[in-house]
Amino acid sequence: MTANETMAVRPSHHVGGFATVGACALALIALGGFSAAPAGWRLGLWYYTVAFAIMRYAAYVALIAAASACVALFNWPRLSLWRRVATLVTLAIAAIVIYVPWHYARLAATTPPIHDITTDIVNPPPFWVVLPSRAEENANSVEYGGIAVAKLQQAAYPQILPVMTTLPPRQAFGVALATAQAMPGWIDVVAEPEAWRIEASQESFWMRFTDDVSIRISPHGAGSRIDVRSLSRQGRGDFGDNAARVTAYLDALKARLASATH
Repeated sequence: MTANETMAVRPSHHVGGFATVGACALALIALGGFSAAPAGWRLGLWYYTVAFAIMRYAAYVALIAAASACVALFNWPRLSLWRRVATLVTLAIAAIVIYVPWHYARLAATTPPIHDITTDIVNPPPFWVVLPSRAEENANSVEYGGIAVAKLQQAAYPQILPVMTTLPPRQAFGVALATAQAMPGWIDVVAEPEAWRIEASQESFWMRFTDDVSIRISPHGAGSRIDVRSLSRQGRGDFGDNAARVTAYLDALKARLASATH
């Protein structure tokens, strides 16, 4: 190898090495911010809006880390084994840190800015057991947002309607309660048989946001009407979670009612 060839290889080797080290450092910083954001919210160190801002800036850092890792990839043949592994791990970390904020941003852009979903937009099922917990969290009001919220819900989720059944209220209540108790992730399921109403809560996976559910059974002709409401404690929008929760419950309820009436 000539002197000129040696000088041409060494700078390229160093560029790949520096890019790998820089990418790893940036990826660790991004991962730290990404992990600290929800942890700080759960521990009460900062508000959830701060957590989302931290996650957004962590994604920016992860983008730089990914770009640096791509520079290292151009020097793949000259990288040592540990640098190759580090580069691939960096890209994996960056992808995760970038994906989560992007996913939330996409959901926010494609779902209406509401956090209260109900099958009865005129007289939504009320809450009672969770009121003290909501007050402690300084949560969103349980008062329904009125016609503006109703119009947004109907436009985005026209499938969310009350369930009618030929079962009398007491039997319908039993089916509704069994369905609520079987819903994945639902916690603190509380029933009030005398008033034919049920309440439950569910936490989101990443940010641990709590949404509350109220179910009401009322007489309707010779049968019953079942209404459901899902309300977030925090946030102006809910990324479509409440609608998905109500829809899942209604589907499960209809399946149980079909079995109960045959």
